[in-house]
Amino acid sequence: MKVLIPSPLLSYTGKSEVDASGATLTELLADLDHQYPGLRFRVINEQDQIRPHMRFFINGEQVFDLAHPLRTTDAVYLVQALSGG
Repeated sequence: MKVLIPSPLLSYTGKSEVDASGATLTELLADLDHQYPGLRFRVINEQDQIRPHMRFFINGEQVFDLAHPLRTTDAVYLVQALSGG
């Protein structure tokens, strides 16, 4: 499936859209980390939770559960929240 990568993580992938597979978000992240080592750590913390500044959208809907099931036709968007004043 296609995964849209935010600009701050392009140093890992080199492109804004990549292909990855997995039956859940956890498996998808494992595949992404296999292809692009270090990427998962920028998205998931040491407690296996989504980092506060990261968001997942699947087919336009925000998802908070890493066990969320995926289909091969899903569009996955990884979004990094901006902060500042």
